[in-house]
Amino acid sequence: MTEQSVSVIQGNRRATVLVLAAVLCWSTVASAFKLSLQYLSPLQLVTIASVVSAIFMFGAICWQRRLPELATSWRANYKWYLALGFCNPFLYYLILFNAYALLPAQQAQPLNYTWGVVLALLSVPLLKQKLRRQDLLAGLVCYTGVLVIATRGDVFSLQFDQPVGVALALLSTVIWSCYWLLNTRIGGNAAVNLLLTFCCGLPWLMLAIWWQGGWQWPPLAGWLGAVYVGLFEMGIAFLLWQGALMSCDNTARISNFIYLSPPLSLLLIALLVGEQIHMATIAGLGLILLGVAIQQGALRRFLLRNRSY
Repeated sequence: MTEQSVSVIQGNRRATVLVLAAVLCWSTVASAFKLSLQYLSPLQLVTIASVVSAIFMFGAICWQRRLPELATSWRANYKWYLALGFCNPFLYYLILFNAYALLPAQQAQPLNYTWGVVLALLSVPLLKQKLRRQDLLAGLVCYTGVLVIATRGDVFSLQFDQPVGVALALLSTVIWSCYWLLNTRIGGNAAVNLLLTFCCGLPWLMLAIWWQGGWQWPPLAGWLGAVYVGLFEMGIAFLLWQGALMSCDNTARISNFIYLSPPLSLLLIALLVGEQIHMATIAGLGLILLGVAIQQGALRRFLLRNRSY
C-alpha cells in the first residue's frame, strides 16, 4: 500500500468521524428549538443564537489564521453579504422558529428537511439549470410526505391542525434554498462568509427587537438553550461538516450519512421533548427521505448496483 493510499484511507476515516459528529449535532437541534421556545420568543432565540454563532465563528477564523480575509471578502462582496444577512439568520431562523412555536417538533423537523428538493427546483429559474424528471418525481414524493405529516395521515380530508405553522415551515425551506443559491455567487472561505453574513443579519434583528418594544430579559434556561443552538446548530456542526468535506476524497462517500439525522432527531424528540411520535410522521418522513434520495440520484444508483443480470 502506497503512502498516498494510506493518506486517503486516513482522510476518509477522519471524514466519517467528523460527519457522524455533525449528524449527531443536527439531530439534537429540533429538540433544542422546541425546548428553548418554552422560555424564549422566536425573536429572542434567533438573536441570542446568532450572537453566539458570530462569536464562535470569529474565534474559529482567528484559530485558522484567516482574519485578514474578513476585510478582503467584505470589500469584494459587501452587497451580497447584506442580502445574505437578511435571508439568514434574520428571515430564515425567525420564520423557522415561529414554525416550531406553532407545530410539534416531529412535524416541523421533517417539513424543514424538504429544502434539498426546493433547492434543486429553484436552481432551474435562478441558475438556469435544466429541470430533470427525477427532480419532478422527487418533488411529488416529498410533498406527498409533507401532506401526510401535515394532515396526520388523513390526506383526503385536507384538514390541517396548524396551516400557518406548516406554511411557515415550508416557506423557511424556500428562504434557506435562496440563501445557498446566493451564497454560490461569492466563493471564498465558508466560515468567513458565514461570519460576515451573520454580522449583516444582526442589525435586522436589533431593529425587530426595537419594533417589538425592546428586549425582555429571558430566564437562565432560555439563555442555555439559545447558546446551545448558536454553538451546535449554527457553529460547530457547520465546521464539522466543512472539515468532513475537506478530508474525504469523494463527497458522495459521506453525503448519505445525512439521512441518519431525521430518524435520530425523531428519537430525541420523543425522549427529550416527550412528544408521542405518530405513525403518520414516520410515514411522511420516509416519503420525504425517499424524495431526497431520488433527487440526489441515490435511489437510481442503488437500483443499478443491485439489479440482476
